[in-house]
Amino acid sequence: MDQRMSLLTLGVADVARATAFYERLGWRRSSESTASTAFFDLGGPVLALWSRSALAEDAGLPPPSEQAIGGVALALNLGSRAAVDATLAEVAAAGGRLTRAAADTFWGGYTGYFADPDGHLWEIAFNPHWPLDADGRVRLPG
Repeated sequence: MDQRMSLLTLGVADVARATAFYERLGWRRSSESTASTAFFDLGGPVLALWSRSALAEDAGLPPPSEQAIGGVALALNLGSRAAVDATLAEVAAAGGRLTRAAADTFWGGYTGYFADPDGHLWEIAFNPHWPLDADGRVRLPG
């Protein structure tokens, strides 16, 4: 299997509401989006927003019940502590729920968390040990 990811699909309760949240953050929806699925180019992988029930059906699973943390957090690494604070403030203004204020970490970084309107966790982080390239992507050592 190739070591890469092409698409990350988040199952959401209301595609229009979830789409509006990410658009309030300044993200641009692709023209490939429809009323039932929204796509956002993440500079490599694509983020898709699709209804939880459609995602479960497509995967051959029973209809979902209550939303619960599925043991996954998405992350955005930024170039400074100030950028983390500014991004978390922007997220809160757009309707995201801050779950943990940004703080220094034991490993020398600085992170905070928010949940989107469907409870998907995002970590906003500054990691001084992981430099970012000119496009803002983490470049891990080989």
